[in-house]
Amino acid sequence: MKELTKAEEQVMQILWTKEKCFVKEIIKDMPDPKPAYNTVSTIVRILENKGFVDHEVFGKSHQYYPLVTKEEYRSFSAEQLMKGYFNASPSSMLSFFLKEKSLEAKDLDEMLKMIEDAKNKKK
Repeated sequence: MKELTKAEEQVMQILWTKEKCFVKEIIKDMPDPKPAYNTVSTIVRILENKGFVDHEVFGKSHQYYPLVTKEEYRSFSAEQLMKGYFNASPSSMLSFFLKEKSLEAKDLDEMLKMIEDAKNKKK
C-alpha cells in the first residue's frame, strides 16, 4: 500500500463516508474554496492508479467507490508513523502521546483498561 498525499486523503475521507459518489459530489463535500472539477478528477484517477478506488460507468460519468477501507489505511498509516518516528516501538509512540497530550484521568483509565484487556488476551 502507498501513502496518500493530503489532497488524496481528503478525497478518500469523503469516499469512505459516502461509499459511492461522482466527482461533483466529492467537490460538494470539500471545504471552501472548492477545488476545480479537473483537479478533483485528476486526484481520483491517481487514487484509482494507486489501487485505492475503482469506478462504475454511467453514460459519460463515473461513480467512484473505495477499494481500501478506512480501517485498512488507518492501520497502514499507524504502522508507518510508528516505524518512521518511533523506531517501530509501540511503547515509544505511547510515551510520546502521553507526554505531548494533556489527557484527562478518564482517558488514562480507558487506556489502562485497554492495556489490561490486551494482556489478558495474550495469556
